[in-house]
Amino acid sequence: MKLAIVTDSTCDLRAEQIERLGISTVPLYVNFKGKMHRDWVDITPRDIVEGVKSGADLPTTSQPSPKDFEEAYEAAAGAGAEQILVITISSEFSGTFNSASLAKEASPVPVTAYDSRAASMGIGNLVQIAAEMRDEGAELDAIVAELDRVRATLLVLFSVDTLDFLLKGGRVSKASALLGGLLNIKPILTVTDGKIVPFGKVRGTKKAIAELVTQFKSHAERHDGTMVVDFLHCQDPEAAERLKAAMASAGVRFTSGHTYEIGAVIAAHVGPGTFGAYAHVR
Repeated sequence: MKLAIVTDSTCDLRAEQIERLGISTVPLYVNFKGKMHRDWVDITPRDIVEGVKSGADLPTTSQPSPKDFEEAYEAAAGAGAEQILVITISSEFSGTFNSASLAKEASPVPVTAYDSRAASMGIGNLVQIAAEMRDEGAELDAIVAELDRVRATLLVLFSVDTLDFLLKGGRVSKASALLGGLLNIKPILTVTDGKIVPFGKVRGTKKAIAELVTQFKSHAERHDGTMVVDFLHCQDPEAAERLKAAMASAGVRFTSGHTYEIGAVIAAHVGPGTFGAYAHVR
């Protein structure tokens, strides 16, 4: 049966990758400067960073509606799909998975909704794996089983440059934000059970990079297979490149090594200067 793959804009795959993989995306929304914008369509991370620097209030975000997903499912069916796999941002971060699930009832073809329990390239990597397996002729059940296996090996670690965005989102207290700014404390965050949680904190970017390198090296050593790593940043590609170089210099075993910018929706929550990496094992 012909399988269509749908995801959401927080997968952070580049436009040319989306086209090459033959998938479709449903954008989340960013409310900024009094207007609602579609992630990666009407607004970019740079728009947010420059706007906030110019005095605009911090943005807020919202999920796509079930209608948005209904339209994506109808388009896929109209293009010949006989079944659809939709892979979304973690249900702990957003109501996007719920919207995608609700829209199944109106779909002209069967839909399987898959909760990535991740964000950014955590989703993007699952989408790429699903598309590659589909193109190799794999059945839906086999694809979902492989996504489950890979999802269990996902590791994301990232550091933020400012705590202001996390403060607004309720991730840190006002006291922690003030102390972090005064002492140049860099929190290191991860995703556990689909939720952003603190992993640790260090003083300064150099120590943050060193800690991330240590943890990814340990992750590679704990798993059999090849660790695939993609590097992430928000308006700071140099930081991502420094992390990549540090991992290579430390002898961390990994492949891929592509660098991606975090989209506007996630940027609205973590802010400029954020950098880190997503890893999974194949």
